[in-house]
Amino acid sequence: MNQLDQLKQFTTVVADTGDFQSIEAFAPRDATTNPSLILKAVQKPAYQPLLQETIRAHKGLATTEIIDHLLVAFGIKILNIIPGRVSTETDARLSFDTDGTVAKGRHLIALYEAAGIARERVLIKIASTWEGIRAAEILEKEGIRCNMTLLFSLPQAIACAEAGAQLISPFVGRIYDWYQKASGEDYVGANDPGVKSVQTIYQYYKKFGYQTEVMGASFRNTAQILALAGCDLLTISPELLQKLAETDTPVQRKLSPEAAAASAIEKITLNEKSFRFMQNDDAMATEKLAEGIRLFCADNDKLEQQIAQAC
Repeated sequence: MNQLDQLKQFTTVVADTGDFQSIEAFAPRDATTNPSLILKAVQKPAYQPLLQETIRAHKGLATTEIIDHLLVAFGIKILNIIPGRVSTETDARLSFDTDGTVAKGRHLIALYEAAGIARERVLIKIASTWEGIRAAEILEKEGIRCNMTLLFSLPQAIACAEAGAQLISPFVGRIYDWYQKASGEDYVGANDPGVKSVQTIYQYYKKFGYQTEVMGASFRNTAQILALAGCDLLTISPELLQKLAETDTPVQRKLSPEAAAASAIEKITLNEKSFRFMQNDDAMATEKLAEGIRLFCADNDKLEQQIAQAC
């Protein structure tokens, strides 16, 4: 078997793209999107008809409303291809607005349900700020499942699990980027700081019985992916899925609940004050969270501009 098929024996493989035409070949169970991926997709001629159709169908609505409909339109197309769930992101400009995030999550789910999609097939992506985590706690109690994104630290992961979030997406590649830039060192495999971060989170969850799923995200190379074989889920770009499918080197399981349960990791007690202090004490996590929010906001603005010009 190729590496992709081997990986699927240990881990649920998720496609990380808004380009739904590229998904089918790799047979992932789930798929994830974000504003940057949707912006990238609508630049392609193949997706111009969907963009134009969405704009025509909702002409007269505010641009932010049209974007919501566009995100859901992409999500529905993806759900017609995959058997599992799609992740749809809330507006990053709401990252520090609990009430606004809750309202946006409810609205996106309402759009899916109006199209006949069960809420169980949708994950609402929310930034893992303290305010975002509180929003997820509210939404989860309403049966709206959440994917906590822009996650770079163990305190973020613990707070998400204690809030009852369905899933978290720790960003392996962006953690790697920060440390590589800071040290000048090219980390490989298990020595990669991004890989180590997900390993620690996985161990913590399994040792202390949290049900929140761990989905490694934002990969830079296949070595990072293979070092996390056995993680609950891994969301992978089409380019890296293709590389895995073209290689047949043996894949070994690296993470397991049994090994995690035997780890020496200790329980951490969190409240808002300790969360904010621990997050602030981690320069990488603080900088990458802020940067990630800025980048998603910028791409959301670009998407709004493109829609405004087309209206």
